[in-house]
Amino acid sequence: MARLREEWWTNPRTEMLAGLVVALALIPEAVAFSIIAGVDPQVGLYAAFCIAIIIAFAGGRPAMISGATGAMALLMVPLVREHGVEYLFAATVVTGVIQVLFGWLGVAKLMRFVPRTVMTGFVNALAILIFLAQMPYVIGESWMVWAMVAGGLAVMYGLPRLTKAIPAPLVAIVALTTVAVVFDVRVPTVGGMGELPSSLPVLGVPLVPLTLETLSIVAPYALALAFVGLLESLLTAQLVDDTTDSSSDKSREVRGQGIANVATGFLGGMAGCAMIGQSMINVRAGARTRLSTLSAGVSLLVLILVLGDFVAMIPMAALVAVMIVVAVATFDWSSLKLNTLKRTPKTETLVMVVTVAVVVYTHNLAYGVLAGVLVAMIVFARRAAVLASMESVLDRTGTVRSYVVTGELFFASTNELVHQFDLQDGVRQVVIDLTEANVWDSSAVATLDAVVARFAARGIEARIVGLTTHSAELHERLSGQLVGGH
Repeated sequence: MARLREEWWTNPRTEMLAGLVVALALIPEAVAFSIIAGVDPQVGLYAAFCIAIIIAFAGGRPAMISGATGAMALLMVPLVREHGVEYLFAATVVTGVIQVLFGWLGVAKLMRFVPRTVMTGFVNALAILIFLAQMPYVIGESWMVWAMVAGGLAVMYGLPRLTKAIPAPLVAIVALTTVAVVFDVRVPTVGGMGELPSSLPVLGVPLVPLTLETLSIVAPYALALAFVGLLESLLTAQLVDDTTDSSSDKSREVRGQGIANVATGFLGGMAGCAMIGQSMINVRAGARTRLSTLSAGVSLLVLILVLGDFVAMIPMAALVAVMIVVAVATFDWSSLKLNTLKRTPKTETLVMVVTVAVVVYTHNLAYGVLAGVLVAMIVFARRAAVLASMESVLDRTGTVRSYVVTGELFFASTNELVHQFDLQDGVRQVVIDLTEANVWDSSAVATLDAVVARFAARGIEARIVGLTTHSAELHERLSGQLVGGH
């Protein structure tokens, strides 16, 4: 009971108000992502409230918001263009099934291989993308739009100094909408983004042939959607964990995303995942429980079905101001401080810069994270390769030379190490001591075998000693030429 209260009912007023603010911010983005994917705006809106409501119960990260996203929408474009929206619904269902399977297989545990520098790059790139996404709504517009954005920013930065009883973004949205309506200010509104749905989604099976050919069409898109969706969701969950100083069940989150997408596909929505910007709006407004996520979904449903006429009058400038505040708060400004840059190894700074650059260039968070992880792996491999070293000692008789190897032996470190053995030495016997080393892959095993064979070809007996249990098992399994004890 205590756990249930902790997850749902710690501060219901704050949670529900935060959810309302998120719902208002969800509408224009859901419509915009629908347009990107080439489908009717109601597809993105149905996905937004369906996924939010379901993930509130099935997800593993309380207070995180999920719905239709830009990265997912971009992957859907070719499928919708070539086969139509019904195939998109089918792909959404298959995406969910794949994600549920990934959840049971423990894919979430792979998150531990994402370095902190990549996470920093991910967060900074996200902030930049959120900010850039607002520019089309203000550049080229009248001075009234700029004035409204400035007014919204003033309210959101000034009101918390006076009171935090009501979320500042909600006050800013209501105030700017009131000004626009009362004074008949002609500025772009939410209603101008697209027509809002007037009815609930209807449960139904996607109208596609249930054949292997259909599966072959949707499977590649579904696999890509599942991967990108889980990557964004897990990174967002980690970001919310850090922001709220709490932990979450990542495997449950993976399964929850899958369940939500399966249901959304049958309800006429597009595949979605965690929404980083909206999640940050939520937690910055004080939300910490599942109630805020449920509130966002239910509020969105009420707003578009009951209060659609009012929502259509909200100036886009108000929502732009909200998202700019989110972008500024999301960016890790400490990563750019001169002292931080001086203390941080240049290779780690490089990883962060690569992550940011790829994300901003491609507008795809998944590509940036993959690039960052790849660079981090290369940097780590180079460091580990340098750490492998060797010293040689000749015994008193002058007939036995011992090579003492230290460090990690794998494909990157053994290429140079092999040249440090003196094959022209006039000794009778060579001992390769690996007590302070670890053998990690077939490249290292092959190198050791090659060294032993080269000494043998010159009439010198070479023995490998000091292998750890793991190293000995790997060597014996891959070569069968293990000599000596360990």
